[in-house]
Amino acid sequence: MKIAEVSKMYGISSDTLRYYEKVGLIPAVNRDASGIRDYTETDLKRIEFVMCMRNAGLPVQILAEYMHLILQGDETIGSRKEILVKQRESLLTKMNELQKSLDLLDYKINVYENALLKKEKEMVDDMEIAVERRI
Repeated sequence: MKIAEVSKMYGISSDTLRYYEKVGLIPAVNRDASGIRDYTETDLKRIEFVMCMRNAGLPVQILAEYMHLILQGDETIGSRKEILVKQRESLLTKMNELQKSLDLLDYKINVYENALLKKEKEMVDDMEIAVERRI
């Protein structure tokens, strides 16, 4: 699969894919006879993993370290797990903070909805009084 296809598939720019390769987030991609990158299924799985980790907030430098450890083999399993555990803890903290923010927003929205309902009820009551006075 060519870089333009991969770019479109994942919604990231070709420059981003080249950058991922340059900094070691994905290993060097094979090239065809013309020198054009030709992504394999394995490359695509790595890109998906990198995107997932980046979306989770893992910094490029730490992710590059993780990918480098993978290439070193099984003796780095403990170090890789430690990176993932730390990222999981960080992500859980962020999720808790986001949940608090969401709860506060929900509360404030509810306050405004209740204020609107109160105003609407007052308007209806005022209209009913005005109608009664005309009768």
